[in-house]
Amino acid sequence: MTLTGDRQFPVALAAAMAVSFDYDGGEGIDFEPFAAFLSAEETTDWLRAWTGDGELRGDDFRVFGQDGTGGYAAFWLIRPNREPADQPVVFLGSEGETGVVARDLGDFLWLLADGVGPWEAATPYARDRVPRPDQELTAIAERFAPGRRRSATSVIELATREFPGFDDTIMKLCR
Repeated sequence: MTLTGDRQFPVALAAAMAVSFDYDGGEGIDFEPFAAFLSAEETTDWLRAWTGDGELRGDDFRVFGQDGTGGYAAFWLIRPNREPADQPVVFLGSEGETGVVARDLGDFLWLLADGVGPWEAATPYARDRVPRPDQELTAIAERFAPGRRRSATSVIELATREFPGFDDTIMKLCR
């Protein structure tokens, strides 16, 4: 699916990305938000480098942030004719980690509110950490996704259940 609209964040994502994320020596969220989605060219360049496939285009992703090692968090545009906010959030790490971390933006907001970022959600050994809920991110989740409160564990489980083949899909792209 290709959406060719602008690369501005949905309002709810912009609100969450305006929050300062504190890694706190490995106890916090390892996440560095961008001010806007990466350009189509930057996304294509990244996907080609990440997979080793010089023919791929990055049209199926809207990248909005990274972890400290350069792994990217993005909307995966898999649902036809739906806006980015209605698409799953994925993580593609610098060391080959992959994972669907939330079914959509609303779930992603609650993941962050529970003190878990994209890297932590996609990395099995990081899931044992004790989440540290964040009041500012909780207020944003309550504002933009009211009635959808879930724990980070629940958000991750629902996303993984809905998109069980994400890792295989991505690995098939790699050379």
